[in-house]
Amino acid sequence: MPANLTPDYERAEEQFRQAADDAERLQALREMLRTIPKHKGTEKMQADIKRRISQLSKAVVTASKGHGKGADPFHIPRGGAGQIILVGPPNVGKSLLVSVATHAPVKVADYPFTTALPMPGMWPYQDVQLELVDTPPVTAGHIPPGLWGTIRAADIVAVVVDAADQPLEQAEMVLGLLSERGLALASAPATRLAAEPNRRSGIMVANKIDVADRTAVAALAELYAGQIDVQAVSAASGEGLDTLARRLWELLGAIRVYTKEPGKPPDSAKPFTLPAGATVEDLARQIHRQLPEKMKFARIWGDGRFSGQQVHRTEPLHDKDTVEIHQ
Repeated sequence: MPANLTPDYERAEEQFRQAADDAERLQALREMLRTIPKHKGTEKMQADIKRRISQLSKAVVTASKGHGKGADPFHIPRGGAGQIILVGPPNVGKSLLVSVATHAPVKVADYPFTTALPMPGMWPYQDVQLELVDTPPVTAGHIPPGLWGTIRAADIVAVVVDAADQPLEQAEMVLGLLSERGLALASAPATRLAAEPNRRSGIMVANKIDVADRTAVAALAELYAGQIDVQAVSAASGEGLDTLARRLWELLGAIRVYTKEPGKPPDSAKPFTLPAGATVEDLARQIHRQLPEKMKFARIWGDGRFSGQQVHRTEPLHDKDTVEIHQ
């Protein structure tokens, strides 16, 4: 019997996929259970949702007991396709950049040290979400306590400088702080550097180009050529933001994969994101941890493939492939 899932259920399922922590996932699962059609065709789905609710409920309770008093305000759970931490001196426009790109309720002001704690926001890029995190400013010789762990946990570190106010000196200061603590940035995909504790995928964002001398930005790009990309933007006018979003997606080293049920069109609005080089089995495991054990084969649609060709679980996936898993 077909499940005939409702739009309300699909919205709840999307909330579960985009949830930033266990508490949000638990809330989305409860909404999925409330809105799922109750009939024989969804009995297994209902049982699976109830099981996951039970597991997450225990995890949330345990976390609240063990960490409630000492929760780390600098810990930002990963969300979306990847996490990008903005690092820079005071008044370079990190907060405005996050506010404009993500519409997150960050505090934006003309005076320094406005941001006291990390603040995340989701930046829509095509059909995925990039998590931008605003952070307290760093200064010569000083990184705020707690921020170092946030930086090391990120997929991408974006060094933000003011293109109109000695950007070369600002860049050297921030990169020097990171280097002193044993962290180097490189223009390489985050997935490639994930296993290297002393390297992170990085990018330099030269903000305020609407009021800057463009030769300063050109000098910055020339100085760091071959080490780290320099992207010129203006958070105030929006110039360069589309290019920045595209480059951040490239640096994540991820692919989008769409899924479909037999006989139905693909779900083109809700791609799964996986590391480049992931296989059909990796996708199945992301859908449900027990699915790889149950799957028999898969069919794939995508560039350079026969339409709906049957493949083995070890088949590598490409960006924008559509996969139909058969159990």
